[in-house]
Amino acid sequence: MIAARPPGGDRTAATGEDEGSPTTLHQLRRGELAGARRLVLRCGLTEFPREIFALADTLEALDLSGNALSTLPEDLGRLHRLRVLFCSNNRFTELPAALGRCGSLDMVGFKANRIRKVPGEALPPALRWLILTDNEIEALPPAIGRCTRLQKLMLAGNRLQALPAELAACRALELVRISANRLEALPDWLPALPRLAWLAFAGNPFDDRAETAAVEAATIPAIDWRRLSLRDTLGEGASGVIRRADWMQPDGRARPVAVKLFKGAVTSDGWPHSEMAACIAAGAHPNLIGVEGRIHDHPEGTSGLVLALVDPRFRNLAGPPSLASCSRDVYAEEAAWPLAAARRLACGIASAAAQLHAHGILHGDLYAHNILWDGEGNGLLGDYGAASFLPLDGSEQALALQRVEARAFGLLLEELRSRCRPADDSERAVLARWAELQARCTQPQAGARPLLDEIAAALAAD
Repeated sequence: MIAARPPGGDRTAATGEDEGSPTTLHQLRRGELAGARRLVLRCGLTEFPREIFALADTLEALDLSGNALSTLPEDLGRLHRLRVLFCSNNRFTELPAALGRCGSLDMVGFKANRIRKVPGEALPPALRWLILTDNEIEALPPAIGRCTRLQKLMLAGNRLQALPAELAACRALELVRISANRLEALPDWLPALPRLAWLAFAGNPFDDRAETAAVEAATIPAIDWRRLSLRDTLGEGASGVIRRADWMQPDGRARPVAVKLFKGAVTSDGWPHSEMAACIAAGAHPNLIGVEGRIHDHPEGTSGLVLALVDPRFRNLAGPPSLASCSRDVYAEEAAWPLAAARRLACGIASAAAQLHAHGILHGDLYAHNILWDGEGNGLLGDYGAASFLPLDGSEQALALQRVEARAFGLLLEELRSRCRPADDSERAVLARWAELQARCTQPQAGARPLLDEIAAALAAD
C-alpha cells in the first residue's frame, strides 16, 4: 500500500506565495517585458529597479521576494494597476508607507523580513489579503480597522501581545492566523466575526496549557528510530517532510508506514510542535489519518511521528485557494459526484471534526484541499498545521470557537452539494435539507450556528 501525497504538502497558493519563474533584470532594462501584467524578479536586488515603472499601465502582480530590499520608492503609487505585491524574504524593518498610496493594491505579502513596525498609512485602502508571517511585529495599528475588505490576515510568528479592538470592524475577515505570538488572551469579538471560518492561534501563552493538557491526555507509543527504514519522499510542506518507511515488527516483518519528521521553524500557520501535538491528541477515527506512534531516539533529536499509509486511490478533494479565489478552494472543472458519495464524505468529515472538538482541538483549516478521498465517499481529514487547542474550561469562548469551524464545514457542505448529481426527487429533497443545514452553519450570527456534533447527527439521520 502506498501513501497518496499528504494534504497540505504544498501550501503555496493557500498562503499567497508566488512560484512563477523569475525574469532577469537585463530583460526588464532592454524593454523586452513591455506590456507585462506579471513580473517576478529574484536577483539579489538591494534597490527597487526604477525600470519597473515603464510597466505602470499593465503591471498587476509584482513579486520581489528573495532579494535584499529594505525600502520601496515613495512614488510606488505610479503602478496604478498593481493589485498583488510580494516582498517576502527581504530586509524590511518597517512596512513601507508607500503601499498605502497604491489605490488598486489588495494583496500584500512581506513574510520573513525583519518588520517591527506597521504604520497605519502603509495599509492600502483596497486591502483584502495581508501576509506578515515570521517578522518581529509587536503591535498592529488601529488604522487596520479601516480595511473593511480584508478577508485574509496572516500574522503567525510575530511578537503580538494583543490585537487592536479596531480589527473587529473588519467584518469581511474569513481566515486569521495569529499562532506563535505572545497573546495573553483571545478577544471575544474575534470568533464572533460574521464570516470568520478558519482560525489558528496555537503557540500563544493563553493556549499553552491547553496544548500541554491535550497531549498528556493522549496515549501514544514511542517507536524506536532504529526500527524504521526510510524510503522515498511522499511530500514536503512548511512544517516537515513525509517519507515512506518500513517499520520492523517484533516478529521480523516489515510494516509499511509513513514517517513525518518535523522542522523547527515557524510556518504560515504556526509552530510545527503545535501541529504534532494535535496529531497526537486527535485520537483514532476512520476519517482521520492514523498515528501509530511518536519517534523516539532520533540521532539528531528531530521530532517525528509514524503515520498509517494512505491507499494510493485517495486524492485531494480540491486544490487550495488561488490568488483569484482568495479564501475558497479550487475544484477541477469536471468535479461532480453522486449524492451517495457526497453523503458518505460529509458524514465522515463532520464526525471527524466533531471528535477533534471533543478532544479539545480546533482544526483551523477545514478545507476540501485538506481532505483525501477515493471518489466513492471515503475520506480522510488531514493537515493539522493550523490546529489550535480549545480552552479547558468549556467556556462560552470554547463554544464560540467551535462555531467558527461550523462555518467552515458549512462552506464545505455547500461545495459538495453544488456538485452533486441527484438521481430523483428524493435525492433532490435531501439536497434541499442540506441547503438549510448549510445556511444554519454559515449564518452571520455566529452564536446561532450548530456545533459539529449536531451537524454530524443531522447528516447521519438524513
